[in-house]
Amino acid sequence: MSSKPMVDLILTGATVIDPSQELCAVRDVAITGDRIVELAEDIQAEAKQRIDLSGRILTPGFIDIHAHLYAGSTTWGIRFDALCLATGVTTVVDAGSSGWANFWGFEENMVAPARTQTLAFVHISGIGLTFGPLGELEDIRYACPDRTAGIIKAWPETCVGVKIRMGRFQLGDNGIAPLHLAVEAAEATNTPIMAHLGPGIDLPEVLRTLRPGDVVTHCYHDKGDDIFGDGDRILPAVWEARERGVLFDVGHGGGSFSFDTAKRALAQDFTADVISTDLHSSSLEDPVMSLPETASKLLNLGVPLVGVVRQCTTGPAESIQRADELGTLRPGSVADLAAFELQEGGQFEFRDGHDQLMVGPKNLSPVLTIRAGTIYDPDELAGEREADRQRALRMKALSRGDIETFLKG
Repeated sequence: MSSKPMVDLILTGATVIDPSQELCAVRDVAITGDRIVELAEDIQAEAKQRIDLSGRILTPGFIDIHAHLYAGSTTWGIRFDALCLATGVTTVVDAGSSGWANFWGFEENMVAPARTQTLAFVHISGIGLTFGPLGELEDIRYACPDRTAGIIKAWPETCVGVKIRMGRFQLGDNGIAPLHLAVEAAEATNTPIMAHLGPGIDLPEVLRTLRPGDVVTHCYHDKGDDIFGDGDRILPAVWEARERGVLFDVGHGGGSFSFDTAKRALAQDFTADVISTDLHSSSLEDPVMSLPETASKLLNLGVPLVGVVRQCTTGPAESIQRADELGTLRPGSVADLAAFELQEGGQFEFRDGHDQLMVGPKNLSPVLTIRAGTIYDPDELAGEREADRQRALRMKALSRGDIETFLKG
């Protein structure tokens, strides 16, 4: 009888990239139950199962802090479980699809049954993003700090902060006032704000109002009132906010990511803290696709691989105040991992939110996902993922008034 310890699974031969430990080297990972029990060279334990990942990259499970997941109750909501688990995403955060008035339904119908760990920013507007194209804060009476804080306190295991969309189309004539209400709710719960940036706002004023740890999403948009203002240089207010600890998130979405803006920002050494998708029914099919697809765009724009992994793991974990449990492969942490093939030397096509084409030589292709110790194969999830995609396309058609396409199913 062997005296070696028995574990459930050993992943061997991969190049492990774990920014939380400043690690980029070939290592083995041992898992028992839902926990990582060892990370080392050439682990000698006995294992019920071994998977050889030689030539692959192994990272902490990716964390997408900006998606819209309230399927069936909002126009942008998508069924997300198969998509996440097929693409290396082990934790996903809904970005304000629900507010205080409808969060309970989100918790029961989307969070509870999900295999992917599902968290949420709660919208300061009680109605959330029921019909996203209409401004949820044109009537400021929907904003209630006390009720929003109450929801966050009632579900602290799910709620990570407060969402607000700062743009003329979302706020009407209410200006900066709703942001102050969001700050009230966030301070009452010791959580961050995620602030959407859009045109028709005074960006420097928004940035001055945000606090250290708050997250600005859509940092590479170019729809007006962006990080460059009307000039060629990043606004001083942006640098000042970063210096104070305000975080910046990609939040790709259907129209909130510009290759040109990203290139200009990177040329001035301004790199996002977090890469996220802003996946929803109108961005899922094109141009976002997935978090690895979005990460591959930044990789081809010149962000180093370790930096891209950091922005999909350690960075988002820190931004939602979960770095002690997520975004790491430290022994004892939850067994959330993602394996990728780094494809190089190809001609991979990517599009931004304005249908601009970029052809790049690199692509992160998902190989497998492990969520809390359970292995998910992308091929085995293909059928479920396709059914979810078709549902999203139907909702996209309905929200645009294309009733004929919606009824075709």
